[in-house]
Amino acid sequence: MAVVGEGRSVEVAADSEENIHVRRFGRHPGRRVNPLDASSIITATGLIGIFVVLVAETGLLVGFFLPGDSLLFTAGLLAASQGPARLPLGPLLAVAAAGALIGAQLGYVIGGRLGTRLLARTTRPALHRGVARSREAIDRYGPAKAIVLARFIPIVRTVMNPMAGVVGVATRTFTVSQVLGGLVWTTGVILAGYWLGNRIPGIDTYLLPIIAVIIAVSLIPVALEVRRVRRTARGAPSSDGPVVVEPSAAVDG
Repeated sequence: MAVVGEGRSVEVAADSEENIHVRRFGRHPGRRVNPLDASSIITATGLIGIFVVLVAETGLLVGFFLPGDSLLFTAGLLAASQGPARLPLGPLLAVAAAGALIGAQLGYVIGGRLGTRLLARTTRPALHRGVARSREAIDRYGPAKAIVLARFIPIVRTVMNPMAGVVGVATRTFTVSQVLGGLVWTTGVILAGYWLGNRIPGIDTYLLPIIAVIIAVSLIPVALEVRRVRRTARGAPSSDGPVVVEPSAAVDG
């Protein structure tokens, strides 16, 4: 009996240690990560994973495929849940904002120094469309408004920050705009998920269909853009070569 009791106490202690780890860091150690699945990222890596994904998605061209919108919304849902994967709302808001703001500023610096060469080398059609859309948005709305609006459009928000560096948007204009857009985007999407999670008990059990809806909605602007590009391409000669963006003089807001 003593041996059984001792074994059970060890098991309980191990379980308690894992629960403490989950409560502190919002993650389950040892779980595999699917970078395309928001719930997988959160349950396996917690706040650390959220920070890394947002830096990559908003600052590095290689992060254009990462699920930024669904990640934030799912994190908000989990912050309102009572399960073992629950995230603390305050630290979540701070970490998400930090990842989005640091990533955007990093992308701007990379774009200013290496952006033209990096964009000339890429052959991904999605990034080429993002480059064209970003430049069009800057020309149409002005850099400040375009940088804020880009936060809410997948792929465009990945390309916009390096593009701002490439075309020479003034550092002050870019920084103020990206901070404003980043705070509104991260806080708004997380709190939307948190509000819904509080309104519907047990909603975390329906994460997969909810994430599917979020992804579908976030892809609507992309689908509309693809449709617009295809219509435009019918009346213009096609070009399969890489998009070359020439740097210009500093652009003020």
